Formats: sequence, C-alpha cells, structure tokens
Amino acid sequence: MPYIRITAGPHQFAARLEEALAPRTCAAFVRLLPMRDKLIQARWSGEAAWVPMGERNLGLPFENATCHPAPGQLLLYPGDMSETEILLPYGPASFASKAGALAGNHFLTVVEGLEDLPALGRLVLWHGAQDIRFEQA
Repeated sequence: MPYIRITAGPHQFAARLEEALAPRTCAAFVRLLPMRDKLIQARWSGEAAWVPMGERNLGLPFENATCHPAPGQLLLYPGDMSETEILLPYGPASFASKAGALAGNHFLTVVEGLEDLPALGRLVLWHGAQDIRFEQA
C-alpha cells in the first residue's frame, strides 16, 4: 500500500493513500509529487490548516467526499465554489469556505505521527504559515 511522507514545520507524518476510495484523486496527487508549499490556518473549517492551490484545475470529480473529516484525514478539494486546496484537519473540523459548506475528497490518512497533529495546529495558528512537503515514502 503506497504511503506519503509529510513534513510540516518540524513535524513528520506518514500517510496512506486511499486509492480504493479515491483512485483518481490519489493518482492526480501523486503526479504532483514531490510537492512543496505553505500550510496556513483555515479560516472557516475549525481546527484545520490548508494548502491553497489557487485556480489549479486537476480535472477531478468528487469521490469519497466528506464535509467532516477526522483529524489526520486529508481532503483535496478539486475546486468549484472555492479554490483548489488540501485541507489538513488537526482537531474537530467542518470543511467550509466563505461560500459555505464544502465537501472534499478524502485521499490521505495519517497513520504515523497522528499524536503530533495538535502541536502542528498550534504552531500554524500562533506562529503562522509553515513549510510543508509531500513526497513518496
């Protein structure tokens, strides 16, 4: 089963690609690797941070979509009502934008380092944007 290494600020996580549930999203994401960006605090989604991807069109349908991800269940929002983005919940979250509730494709699940997500969330909330890197493990 393929895994992704996520380095965010000083923290490292291992995440499982949810290929059986979101095959097109996983394939599109893997094509972007390695990916370096910024992780910033979400504005409307509760205890979550996000990686803005702007108007990038990945041509994805909604698959395995949810509005209420658990901590460590990463979502990729393919764009439509809001910009394309990756949501990384570190606590209770309800995915939303200024346009209202959103559903994103649950495509990655943190399987190592889950206990460090709240610390990453506090770091992003109180100290601002953090570098984030996604790469195949």
